[in-house]
Amino acid sequence: MRKVFARPSAARDGFLALLTLALIVAVSARFPRFASPGSLADVLDDTSILILLAFGQMLVILTRGIDLSMASNLALSGMVAALFNRTFPELSTAAPIALAVLSGTLLGAFNGVLVWQLRLPSIVVTLGTLSIYRGMVYVLSKGTWVNSNQMSQPFLQLVRAHFTGLSALTWLAIAAALCAAFVLRYTVFGRNVFAVGGNPQAAAYAGIDAGRVQCLAFTVSGALAGLCGYLWVSRFAVAYTDVAIGFELQVIAACLIGGASIAGGTGSALGVLIGCLFLGVIKNALPLIGISPFWQMGINGVVITIAAVLNARGERTVKRAILEAEPV
Repeated sequence: MRKVFARPSAARDGFLALLTLALIVAVSARFPRFASPGSLADVLDDTSILILLAFGQMLVILTRGIDLSMASNLALSGMVAALFNRTFPELSTAAPIALAVLSGTLLGAFNGVLVWQLRLPSIVVTLGTLSIYRGMVYVLSKGTWVNSNQMSQPFLQLVRAHFTGLSALTWLAIAAALCAAFVLRYTVFGRNVFAVGGNPQAAAYAGIDAGRVQCLAFTVSGALAGLCGYLWVSRFAVAYTDVAIGFELQVIAACLIGGASIAGGTGSALGVLIGCLFLGVIKNALPLIGISPFWQMGINGVVITIAAVLNARGERTVKRAILEAEPV
């Protein structure tokens, strides 16, 4: 029975990895420098924040939820960190980072509690908090920007540090990928996430509180969004109201491309990682082949639609294979 579930996922991940590699080869044939180690390291660095956010979004999607407020959470938490650093530049960088993570965690937990206790659809809750959090950025900053000359050098330089040719941001994304794979495969929380998303009724009979698990997923997602708030502001050296606006679409696209089913219960850390890298290669290749980056949102929309269709077809295939399989 386990093989029936494993084959489609492994095949999809392998196909997506080959497709990403083929895309790199195709672009490199026209622009050889694209495949250079330095250029690929830049692609990884540019994709790292997407990877971190996608793992949080994946947890929510696995529990049959969706977090549309993730980018707004990032913007608000990033503004909190930037304003704190502007006011107290003499303090260690750990302080604004901790504040950003705490802010994101609370905002994510707020989403989770609304979904859990009031039993509201997550898409409705996060659509509302998307606007609330974005509005709070404006209120908190009073419509002003926090620029690089108002931030301390340690605050700005942490994400730019390099180790063995890769940025600290890239190493953080790698650590998050390993952590996500471990949590989903070897922890009780990871098994509960799959159980709740796969069959909430059966999970309830097994003594698993589906609402609580979903709330924890939103909280973890919020914490990662808060961390990425600091990373985004530090990397781009600016904080303002429209930071990361619309970025939640890229995060959702990466999850769906990576095989996370919007119906819940299906997905893997490896698949989502490859989905992020696929989008990262596309994003960095667009300017080289003469396509405006402003088309990226439209491309993401097309990709989300195609991925949703393929996921739906894949789920029907798996169900049919299970029904046709001989009893074990």
